[in-house]
Amino acid sequence: MLYRSSIILLFISILLSSCSQRADYRLFQSKNPVLQERVLTDSSIEYKILPQDRLSITILKYPNISPIAKDRTGVLVDNLGNIHLPLVGSIKLSGLTQLEATKLVEKKYLKYLKSPSLYLEVINKRCYILGEVNKAGVIPMDKDRLTILEAIAFGGDLTDSAIRDNIIVISHNSNNNIVMRKIDLTNFDTLYKSNIIIKPNDIIYIQPNGWKEYKINADNLMIPFSTIATILAPFITVSYILR
Repeated sequence: MLYRSSIILLFISILLSSCSQRADYRLFQSKNPVLQERVLTDSSIEYKILPQDRLSITILKYPNISPIAKDRTGVLVDNLGNIHLPLVGSIKLSGLTQLEATKLVEKKYLKYLKSPSLYLEVINKRCYILGEVNKAGVIPMDKDRLTILEAIAFGGDLTDSAIRDNIIVISHNSNNNIVMRKIDLTNFDTLYKSNIIIKPNDIIYIQPNGWKEYKINADNLMIPFSTIATILAPFITVSYILR
């Protein structure tokens, strides 16, 4: 009787543990409702330089002093938002658009060079796709925006277990606060009206459906029982032989 009670208590504890795991299985859960973010405008999409970005800078008339000519990985923006260039030294560029940064660097070089025309570009723009896609990871961006459909295509399409009507996108707004929005791919009318633009540094999370959650947690639930059965098997065999 005591043995049976112990087994029942063990089963209940494992079941409760499995329920806890299920609650934590999906990422980015929130008790607050996820609201639709306003549709982005061209000015709000334009990328602004951040610390740890890498910049390709070419001085068109003076390629020999262009920093990119010496370092193919680009010029690093340090933690304070500054870059360091020949002749002009340190320049703060974080928070500026590529066009604003270009004009500022040209102005600095105007003291030393005649008509310094620059080409400046952020070369490490990227976004991230996680969850139920065939190829999760980093998506390089050679422009200031992608659509959610392009990002999913880079991720090798959705898996069969993907939730298609509640895709989560995590971004930073103009105040550098984290915001979350959801996108429904199953309804063209709502998709047409929603914000499907993906910006550099956005995180796209494709949630798993309930069946996959159930399967994963059912597998996790059975592992302890399989282990217990393996451990008890020799004792059960000996007990049977000694009868």
